[in-house]
Amino acid sequence: MTPFELFASQFLGIAVKISLGILTVAFMVIVYRTVKGPGLPDRVVALDMLVAVGIGFIAAIGVSTGIYLYIDIAITLGLVGFLATVAFARFILNRGMAGDETIMEEVEESIKRREAGQ
Repeated sequence: MTPFELFASQFLGIAVKISLGILTVAFMVIVYRTVKGPGLPDRVVALDMLVAVGIGFIAAIGVSTGIYLYIDIAITLGLVGFLATVAFARFILNRGMAGDETIMEEVEESIKRREAGQ
Protein backbone atom coordinates (compact mmCIF):
# COMPACT_ATOMS: atom_id res chain seq x y z
CA MET A 1 0.00 0.00 0.00
CA THR A 2 1.40 3.35 -1.02
CA PRO A 3 1.60 6.23 1.45
CA PHE A 4 -1.14 8.06 -0.46
CA GLU A 5 -3.52 5.09 -0.20
CA LEU A 6 -2.75 4.77 3.50
CA PHE A 7 -3.45 8.48 4.04
CA ALA A 8 -6.69 8.27 2.01
CA SER A 9 -7.84 5.27 4.05
CA GLN A 10 -7.11 6.99 7.36
CA PHE A 11 -8.76 10.20 6.17
CA LEU A 12 -11.89 8.32 5.10
CA GLY A 13 -12.08 6.56 8.47
CA ILE A 14 -11.80 9.86 10.33
CA ALA A 15 -14.37 11.53 8.05
CA VAL A 16 -16.86 8.71 8.64
CA LYS A 17 -16.41 8.94 12.42
CA ILE A 18 -16.91 12.71 12.35
CA SER A 19 -20.01 12.36 10.16
CA LEU A 20 -21.48 9.73 12.50
CA GLY A 21 -20.91 12.08 15.44
CA ILE A 22 -22.60 14.98 13.66
CA LEU A 23 -25.49 12.73 12.61
CA THR A 24 -25.90 11.59 16.22
CA VAL A 25 -26.16 15.19 17.43
CA ALA A 26 -28.64 15.97 14.64
CA PHE A 27 -30.67 12.90 15.61
CA MET A 28 -30.89 14.08 19.23
CA VAL A 29 -31.98 17.59 18.22
CA ILE A 30 -34.60 16.25 15.81
CA VAL A 31 -36.02 13.84 18.40
CA TYR A 32 -36.33 16.79 20.79
CA ARG A 33 -38.15 18.79 18.11
CA THR A 34 -40.44 15.85 17.36
CA VAL A 35 -41.47 15.58 21.00
CA LYS A 36 -41.54 19.30 21.80
CA GLY A 37 -42.79 20.58 18.42
CA PRO A 38 -45.40 23.30 18.76
CA GLY A 39 -47.68 21.86 16.09
CA LEU A 40 -48.47 18.80 14.03
CA PRO A 41 -46.83 20.11 10.83
CA ASP A 42 -43.62 20.75 12.78
CA ARG A 43 -43.65 17.15 13.95
CA VAL A 44 -44.17 15.89 10.40
CA VAL A 45 -41.18 17.90 9.18
CA ALA A 46 -39.13 16.55 12.11
CA LEU A 47 -40.09 12.98 11.18
CA ASP A 48 -39.01 13.68 7.60
CA MET A 49 -35.69 14.92 8.93
CA LEU A 50 -35.34 11.74 11.00
CA VAL A 51 -35.62 9.79 7.76
CA ALA A 52 -32.91 11.97 6.23
CA VAL A 53 -30.60 11.41 9.21
CA GLY A 54 -31.32 7.67 9.01
CA ILE A 55 -30.27 7.75 5.36
CA GLY A 56 -27.07 9.51 6.41
CA PHE A 57 -26.36 6.83 9.04
CA ILE A 58 -26.92 4.03 6.53
CA ALA A 59 -24.71 5.72 3.92
CA ALA A 60 -21.90 6.38 6.40
CA ILE A 61 -21.96 2.79 7.64
CA GLY A 62 -21.99 1.58 4.02
CA VAL A 63 -18.91 3.64 3.22
CA SER A 64 -17.07 2.54 6.38
CA THR A 65 -17.77 -1.17 5.87
CA GLY A 66 -17.30 -1.13 2.10
CA ILE A 67 -20.62 -2.91 1.56
CA TYR A 68 -22.29 -0.68 -0.99
CA LEU A 69 -25.61 -2.50 -0.79
CA TYR A 70 -26.33 -0.11 2.09
CA ILE A 71 -26.47 2.75 -0.43
CA ASP A 72 -29.33 1.00 -2.26
CA ILE A 73 -31.12 0.58 1.05
CA ALA A 74 -30.63 4.29 1.80
CA ILE A 75 -32.11 5.24 -1.59
CA THR A 76 -35.11 3.01 -0.95
CA LEU A 77 -35.59 4.52 2.51
CA GLY A 78 -35.51 7.97 0.92
CA LEU A 79 -38.32 7.05 -1.45
CA VAL A 80 -40.43 5.49 1.29
CA GLY A 81 -39.77 8.46 3.59
CA PHE A 82 -40.88 10.88 0.89
CA LEU A 83 -44.10 8.95 0.37
CA ALA A 84 -44.73 8.89 4.13
CA THR A 85 -44.27 12.66 4.34
CA VAL A 86 -46.69 13.21 1.48
CA ALA A 87 -49.20 10.88 3.17
CA PHE A 88 -48.88 12.79 6.48
CA ALA A 89 -49.34 16.11 4.69
CA ARG A 90 -52.41 14.80 2.90
CA PHE A 91 -53.79 13.51 6.21
CA ILE A 92 -53.34 16.93 7.83
CA LEU A 93 -54.91 18.64 4.82
CA ASN A 94 -57.95 16.36 4.91
CA ARG A 95 -58.41 16.90 8.66
CA GLY A 96 -58.20 20.66 8.14
CA MET A 97 -60.72 20.63 5.30
CA ALA A 98 -63.08 18.54 7.40
CA GLY A 99 -62.92 21.19 10.13
CA ASP A 100 -61.28 18.99 12.75
CA GLU A 101 -61.18 20.98 15.98
CA THR A 102 -57.62 20.04 16.93
CA ILE A 103 -56.24 21.14 13.55
CA MET A 104 -58.21 24.38 13.68
CA GLU A 105 -56.88 25.12 17.18
CA GLU A 106 -53.30 24.55 16.01
CA VAL A 107 -53.84 26.86 13.03
CA GLU A 108 -55.18 29.59 15.32
CA GLU A 109 -52.26 29.14 17.73
CA SER A 110 -49.73 29.37 14.90
CA ILE A 111 -51.40 32.54 13.60
CA LYS A 112 -51.22 34.07 17.10
CA ARG A 113 -47.54 33.12 17.41
CA ARG A 114 -46.77 34.61 14.00
CA GLU A 115 -48.60 37.86 14.85
CA ALA A 116 -46.83 38.08 18.22
CA GLY A 117 -43.44 37.64 16.53
CA GLN A 118 -43.99 40.45 14.03
